Amino acid sequence: MCDRSGTRFYFLSALQAFVMHLRFRQLLLGSVLILSACGETPPPPAAAEPVFVGSAECNDCHVVQYSDWANSHHDLAMQVANASTVLGDFENASFNYFDTETEFLVRDELFIVRTANAVGEPEDFPIAYTFGVAPLQQYLVEFPDGRLQALPFAWDTRSANDGGKQWFHLYPDEYIGPGDALHWTGRQQNWNYMCAECHSTNYQVNYDLATDHFESTWSEIDVGCEACHGPASVHVAEARTGEFSGDWGLSVDLDDHGRSVWQMNLQTGIAERSELAMRQSKQPEACGRCHARRGVISPTYEYGKPLAETHRVALLDTPLYFDDGQIRNEVYVYGSFVQSRMYRAGVTCSDCHNPHSLELVTGPEPSDVCTQCHLPDKFASTEHHNHEPDDVACVDCHMPSRDYMVVDPRRDHSFRVPRPELSVSIDSPNVCASCHDYDARPGAVESPHFGSAFNGARNGIPSAPLASVIGDGEVPGIARATALRLLSGPLVSKDAAAIQLALSDTDALVRMAALQSSRMLSPDTQLQLAAPLLKDSDRSVRIEAASLLSPFSGDLPSTSGFAEAAEEFRAAQLAIASRPEAHTSLGDFSAAMGDVDQAIDHYKTALRIDPADSMSRLNYADALRGFGDERGAELLLRDGLVLSAANAEIRHSLGLLLVRSNRPVDGLAELREAARLSPQNARFVYVEGIALNSLGQSDAAIEVLEDAHRRFGRDFDIAWALATMLRDRGDTARAREVVEMLASHRPDDPNVAALLESLTVP
Repeated sequence: MCDRSGTRFYFLSALQAFVMHLRFRQLLLGSVLILSACGETPPPPAAAEPVFVGSAECNDCHVVQYSDWANSHHDLAMQVANASTVLGDFENASFNYFDTETEFLVRDELFIVRTANAVGEPEDFPIAYTFGVAPLQQYLVEFPDGRLQALPFAWDTRSANDGGKQWFHLYPDEYIGPGDALHWTGRQQNWNYMCAECHSTNYQVNYDLATDHFESTWSEIDVGCEACHGPASVHVAEARTGEFSGDWGLSVDLDDHGRSVWQMNLQTGIAERSELAMRQSKQPEACGRCHARRGVISPTYEYGKPLAETHRVALLDTPLYFDDGQIRNEVYVYGSFVQSRMYRAGVTCSDCHNPHSLELVTGPEPSDVCTQCHLPDKFASTEHHNHEPDDVACVDCHMPSRDYMVVDPRRDHSFRVPRPELSVSIDSPNVCASCHDYDARPGAVESPHFGSAFNGARNGIPSAPLASVIGDGEVPGIARATALRLLSGPLVSKDAAAIQLALSDTDALVRMAALQSSRMLSPDTQLQLAAPLLKDSDRSVRIEAASLLSPFSGDLPSTSGFAEAAEEFRAAQLAIASRPEAHTSLGDFSAAMGDVDQAIDHYKTALRIDPADSMSRLNYADALRGFGDERGAELLLRDGLVLSAANAEIRHSLGLLLVRSNRPVDGLAELREAARLSPQNARFVYVEGIALNSLGQSDAAIEVLEDAHRRFGRDFDIAWALATMLRDRGDTARAREVVEMLASHRPDDPNVAALLESLTVP
């Protein structure tokens, strides 16, 4: 399933990556004794590079782990569609979706779905694979060009008493028809790009850009042992000889504890590690490959490396998270877990989950897991939670759940302490209200929370509180990175200082976000501060540095690392070459470096893949205008309006181009239409006001900006433009009112202070 937020999205439950149990080394050492007597087949020579051998090879020696894995959600992540794997009703069943009938039937032992194709005509589609097992199962259709597409009709596998055993649509309240970006035949529902890495083992996309064709392959159709432990040929070879190397012949060591154990602190009632962790936990990084909202930035996954080396993790952005970091959209686990105190204390995935069966290590009752580290006498008491002892479970308050894919509840893994007062101040979910008719009111002043700064920034309050969040080492890295991304210009000195300090932060997410915010600094400052990060330890940071510094590539010495980082940037885009945005990014990169021909080739490729992709069209048009081809840019935008006349972004871009081409009247018409089509876009109405003023229609401009100021009261550009126009018209009193409001939001901005002083009557 996919949403409209533009970030990579997965189907069904986010798959947990395999991790080793706390007693990993003891189990493995015990296996050596068995392995030395395994069979009489002469051991194969160890390969120079490990290769995938299949999960069946693990069963001889890791019997318990293999048994746990068999029939788990990992094992059943995908299956060939047949009578034993298909759970849905295909006995001539039907489903009506917005007056469009879909039928499910069996013909010649094939499971068939008769539904609307890409142009809205009914067509019979054989099911190639099942996708997941509980609480819902989806179905994949194979197309001649190698695509596997996920149907939007899913089978609810829950019991009939729980509302299951029926077909449902993944977008029940919104019509997704042919031509819609989310239609099941489109790129947003393409398994090869969206899902395959986390629903199969050793997946190779094998996409041919010239033909827009996939020849995808995998070692195992499901999530097998090697999906998490890496290719096992060396491990198997060493096991057969009984002679293990220091790393046991494995690609990654997932033992996050070593000699450390959890010891209960009887004073606090909370367990602590017996030894401090001396390295970053490997399990969350390995699990995060599939348990994170993220995008691929490497053509090859590298086992044992931090997630930021091969993927770009989504920050706490809207609409993915609420302002306080609670889950909102389907983000899986990683982004929540790394916010938690438990993550910072050294808790790792297998402390709570059996990594092979995916069950809780203590059984089905969640609170039993918590009691491993939290004394029940202290935390399961009425004194702690203000309920009768058996009325609530730990997860009810500390891990609230939300339903995704209609019927699939997921729990928030940030393990947060409820903050009902935040639901009043920033409109975040109040977990108390999930059970009680609870009206939260401000009470005792709680400790500051980054959510307040996020909410303020998103509502136009200046960035001063963000600088405090960025510099607070007690705030999770993912939240500090988000604060950096929320900074907006014009920057004040403390913002610039926060960016500079964050560029040397120990957290890769923070360094990456600091680079993105560095674009608001002067070019000389960008060049000075960002250049060292071209040789950063994490790929996500290096490629961000290359992107930032691409306009200055000619000023960098050959030893700067730019050439190497630039190649990594290009490889990151080509890793998702089936997506138009990848080629748009390559076009932007080439344009910034002054390579006109290469940039145009990339933009053309993006539009060849998807002519309706507006971002590709807009960036291409901007580049053409920058290259001096205004006529070509105009034709490109007008072609886009033929495809989508209601596209506000294209109309806005066309309006700007016409104004710059000395056709201000025509340009104003397009700018006004863009503002009408997208009334919540503050930038569009601001530009409309500026255009009116430039045409001498100052009264109309002020009228537009006054209305905009009422709707977007904290928008700096709108307020500044309105105030200066009022001043120029002689309405000093009203101009001062506007600037006073602006100053209350931006007390540290010297430009605002100077403007206010100029409007003050002596």
